[in-house]
Amino acid sequence: MTEGTPWKHVLRFAMPVLAGSLLQQLYSTVDTIIVGNFSGEDALSAVGTTNSFTFLFLAIAIGFASGNGVVVAQHYGAQDHTKVRETASTGILMILGMGIISTILGLLLARPAYTYLVAVPKDFLELTLQYFRIYALGLIFQYGYNIFSSILRALGDSAATLYFLIISSVLNICLDLLFVAGFHWGVVGAAIATDVAQAASFVAAYVYMSRKYPIFRFRLSDYKWYGEHAKKTVLVGFPIALQLIVVSFGLTFIQRAVNGFGQAMTASFTVGQRIEMYLNLPCNAFQTTLATYTGQNIGAGKLDRVKKGVRQTLLISFVMTVCIGIAIWLLADQIITLFALSDQAALYCVDHLRTVALVNVILSMYIPLFGVFQGSNHSGVPTLVATGALTIRVIVVYLLRYSPYFGYSIIWWNGLFGFGTGFTIAWSYYLSGKWQRNARISGGE
Repeated sequence: MTEGTPWKHVLRFAMPVLAGSLLQQLYSTVDTIIVGNFSGEDALSAVGTTNSFTFLFLAIAIGFASGNGVVVAQHYGAQDHTKVRETASTGILMILGMGIISTILGLLLARPAYTYLVAVPKDFLELTLQYFRIYALGLIFQYGYNIFSSILRALGDSAATLYFLIISSVLNICLDLLFVAGFHWGVVGAAIATDVAQAASFVAAYVYMSRKYPIFRFRLSDYKWYGEHAKKTVLVGFPIALQLIVVSFGLTFIQRAVNGFGQAMTASFTVGQRIEMYLNLPCNAFQTTLATYTGQNIGAGKLDRVKKGVRQTLLISFVMTVCIGIAIWLLADQIITLFALSDQAALYCVDHLRTVALVNVILSMYIPLFGVFQGSNHSGVPTLVATGALTIRVIVVYLLRYSPYFGYSIIWWNGLFGFGTGFTIAWSYYLSGKWQRNARISGGE
């Protein structure tokens, strides 16, 4: 990524990431369709309402794994293969340990979190707990997959993660059909299918990484903890994790407001969020790409290439998001027929989809900048942006949810206020040039 035309490198790297994310969303969508059609709206609401809390644990995995990946990318760009191996070893031990701890915390905190924080209605509280507790047992596989994928992306091998996700997604859909549609296990079957699929992607990622890259062929005795590299991983990864954790808590409070409008709204919001994620695929993929692109070019001492890559990447992100938004707007009615929603939930969902098709275009114009900040060791900036955006979103939801103008529609219109705030903060920092003047390899090397 340190030579040649930036947009070609960015697009070549981003397409497997984008395809992998698309597979994940397709699996989630099919999972929702299967649960909605074969287990009913109660089960659909139960699975959907777990999203905010499951995202909290995913935030920890993605954040610290991405932080480790940025440090690996910087050392790789500087051609320091010894530190690449040491950083990877430390990251693997750290993230797997976090996975075990997260499982324990998830099992202990599930009932109070969903009862009091998320305020899940009693009608489907027990279904929610059943799904989440089984899901939590597979967190170590989710964490392991994220660290292996981050290390591979740091070396520029984003295509490999697509193969793992193909395995995971196909297996998950097949098991959903078997357990939910065939055996009628409901949310329990959906959770088991998710855990098994995550375990498969974890094993596939480990085998691929160790076989293709001799530098990562660790024997058990080779896994060592290097305090220096752990510190760098935390310094870069903690702000990334914190950014996502802030998002998780913000979504939790929004989910609480959603639940207050009844089961039809909860079921509608579950479907709406699933489809909304398709809109966000390009900007999220380009954020991941620019983090690696920026890290490698900083390691190679080529800051000018970063700015050029940013301009080209944002244009691609915007165009792709607009195209997806047009498709969702035009096909909203047809899309929701797949999920077996009630008439009232369907009405909510059409409004939701058509609103975010417009509003979420704002994300395409600033979320990729997060990758620049992360790759240049300014990971605290995305946290600041996310905090500002989510704070505004939550405030307007609770202030305007019963207003005569917005009412319940603020559940999806809140992004106009929040994303506008995020856009302003992110671009202000980028244009200030501070990220460029202070860019360096982690730890000041």
